[in-house]
Amino acid sequence: MTNEITNLVLLAFTSFFTLLNPLGVMPVFMTMTASLNHQQRTNTARKAVIVAFFTIVAFAYSGQLLFNFFGISVNGFRMVGGILFFIMGYDMLQARLVSMKISAEDIREYVDDISITPLAIPMLCGPGAITNAIVLMEDANNIPLQIALIATILVVCAITFVILWSSSTIIRLLGDTGNKIMMRLMGLIVMVIAIEFFFSGLKPILQEIIHKKP
Repeated sequence: MTNEITNLVLLAFTSFFTLLNPLGVMPVFMTMTASLNHQQRTNTARKAVIVAFFTIVAFAYSGQLLFNFFGISVNGFRMVGGILFFIMGYDMLQARLVSMKISAEDIREYVDDISITPLAIPMLCGPGAITNAIVLMEDANNIPLQIALIATILVVCAITFVILWSSSTIIRLLGDTGNKIMMRLMGLIVMVIAIEFFFSGLKPILQEIIHKKP
């Protein structure tokens, strides 16, 4: 049993840390929250990570059932994520996110919006993380393994929060010009990721359609 738990924890930690990719999300988080103060960025990071954690856990227990019930495929989820990423990357390329001025009364609504979409879903909790949670939960066939899996997801989310929280220091070091340069560079990268995301979902769907033809 100890070996099973250890193997599951190692597999879950490495896979979820790679799929949540906090180091890759951090530049996007930095550009989207550049106009917020330190406390507001901290609140945004905290809410995004909490939403991502509970979404992953929810799909771990009921994801396959929900996907089957609504007729949703992971590939379709990838395509939608690709479209969202592309739009966001284009805005970053135009430096729209940094130049956006947010009034004091709109700050809370803005934080709520970006912390849920696109930061929590689909950037942190994307198709890969959801699929990984479903598969690993199916392998965790007893209570101790399930507890170990949930605890590992929680640890990865905590590390993700610390990485996003530290972006405040990086923003101060870069300054306004540095943030705009980074945003444009990351915009290009995000758009490339979006294309890869979209076609990784489209390809299997097209193959399935072709194979179904008489």
